[in-house]
Amino acid sequence: MSKFKNINPTIIVIFGGTGDLAKRKLFPAFQNLYLDGRMSKKFEIIALGRAEKSNEEFRSYVLENLNIFSRKKDTSDPETQKFLSHISYHSLDIDKEASYQSLNEKINAIDESFGERANRLFYLSITPSFITTISSNIKKIGLAANPKQDRIIIEKPFGYDKTSAIALNEMLSQTFKEEQIYRIDHYLGKETVQNILAFRFGNSMFEPLWSRNFIDFVQITVAEEVGVEERGGFYEGVGALKDMIQNHLLQILCMTAMEAPASLEADDIRNRKADVLKSIRRIKPEEVDHYVVRGQYDAGAIKGKPVPGYREDKGIAPDSITETYVAMKIYLDNWRWQGIPFYLRTGKRMEEKQSSIIIQFKPVPHSSFSYGKEGMTPNRLIINIQPAMDIKLQFMTKKPGLSLSLRPAEMIFDYFACSTMSPEAYETLIADALAGDPTLFMRWDQVEQAWDAIDTIQQVWKDTVPVNFPNYKAGSWGPEEADELLARQGHKWIPNTQTKEELLEDDTDI
Repeated sequence: MSKFKNINPTIIVIFGGTGDLAKRKLFPAFQNLYLDGRMSKKFEIIALGRAEKSNEEFRSYVLENLNIFSRKKDTSDPETQKFLSHISYHSLDIDKEASYQSLNEKINAIDESFGERANRLFYLSITPSFITTISSNIKKIGLAANPKQDRIIIEKPFGYDKTSAIALNEMLSQTFKEEQIYRIDHYLGKETVQNILAFRFGNSMFEPLWSRNFIDFVQITVAEEVGVEERGGFYEGVGALKDMIQNHLLQILCMTAMEAPASLEADDIRNRKADVLKSIRRIKPEEVDHYVVRGQYDAGAIKGKPVPGYREDKGIAPDSITETYVAMKIYLDNWRWQGIPFYLRTGKRMEEKQSSIIIQFKPVPHSSFSYGKEGMTPNRLIINIQPAMDIKLQFMTKKPGLSLSLRPAEMIFDYFACSTMSPEAYETLIADALAGDPTLFMRWDQVEQAWDAIDTIQQVWKDTVPVNFPNYKAGSWGPEEADELLARQGHKWIPNTQTKEELLEDDTDI
C-alpha cells in the first residue's frame, strides 16, 4: 500500500498501449498520479502497438480519452499538457525480435537523456496468450536484466486452471524473479477493500468479535447489472467461476478472514492472506452440487429495459453452458473460523450493481423482553465496496415513545461524505508498483492456492452438462438454487441496503 515513497526515475512500457484497458484505466491513472505529484520528475511512458503512429497522433488520442474517462476532466490545464509530453508511441510486432531490439535502443536513449539507468515497469495489458512470447523476448534482449530496478505487471487471468497457472509461472520465473512480478487484481486497490485492514486491526472494539464465537455467517457479493456486452468471445472460454470467484472474491475473502499481520510489510500481509487460502476446505467431487450453484441468465429486464439472454449475445454459442452466475458455501478450517459458513456469489445481469461484505453476528442467546427473541434483527456489519462506498453497523434500539418497542437502526460511515475524489483502484496499484511495494499484488503461492480451491469444481463442471440453462432471468438475483443453498442452514441472502422506510417496517413490538 502506497506510503508516498520517493519514486525513482522510471520508464513505463505498456504492451497493448492502444487497447481498451489502457485508454479507460491506465492513462487516466498515470495522469492523476502526475497531477497529484506522485510520479517521478523523470519518467517516460512508451505505449506499444502494431500500427504506425506519430507521437502527436497518439497524444491526441490519449487526450481525447482522458476527457472521457479521467476523474480529473479539466484536461486543458498546462499540467496535463506537460503530462502528455512524457508519452511516446512505439510500433512493435510482438512476434519479431527486431522490434524488441528497437525498443531496447529507445529505452537506452531515454536512460541517456535522464543521465542514469531508470527503473523499468513493463505493463502487459494484453491477452494471456501473448505473455510467453513477450517474456521470452524481454529475456533474450535483456530488457529487464536488473531485478532491483525492473518490474512487470500482469493482468488477470493468470492461467485458466491450476495446471496452466503453474506452467505460466514457471515460464515467467525464467525471465523474472518473484519479487519482480506484480499480479494485479484491481479489486484490492479499492478504498473500502483496503480499509478492511484499518477497520479490523485499528479498532479494539471489533477485532475481539471477529471470530466463530460471535459471527453467524459471512456473505460476499459481487453483482453486475451488465451482461457480457462485446466480450462474448472472451467470456465463453472463462465463465464466472474463473473470471470472478478465483480472484476477486477469494481476495476479498482473504482480507475479511485473515489473521492480524505482524506488521504492514508486504510479506507479513501476504503471508496471512496465503494462510486463508490454504485453510479453505477443498470440496470433493461428489460434494460440488451440495456446496456450489451455477447459473446462466435468460432474457429479462434491467430497470425496466428489456435485455437479451446470454445465449442471444454476440459471440455466444446457442447451446452454451458457460456460467454467468456462481454461488458457493466455503468453510475455513482454522481456529478462528471453524464451522462458520462464508457465502460467495457473483453474477451478471443481476437486479443491481453491488459489491459488498455482510457479516451477520449471532443472535442474542437470551432475550429479557417479554416476547423473547422472535422478531429481533441480528446485528450486522455491512461493508459496501461499490457503487456505494460505506460501512454500516445495524443494531436494535428502543423506538421513541411510551411503549417498549424495538426497531433496527444503522450507523453509517460514508466515504463519499469524506472525499468525493478518492483515487481510482488502478491509481493506487500503479503507485505501489512504481514504489516497489507489492502488498496489494498477488504472490505466486496465493495464485496457486486460489486455483487449487476451485480445481475440483472446474473438473466436475467440465464433465457435467447443466440441463437447466438458462436458469435465471436477467434483472433477478440469480437461480432459486442459490436461495436453497443458504436455506438449508436457516440463512438467506441479505440486501446490502435498506431504505429508512424498510427499516421502520422492521419495527418490532417486544
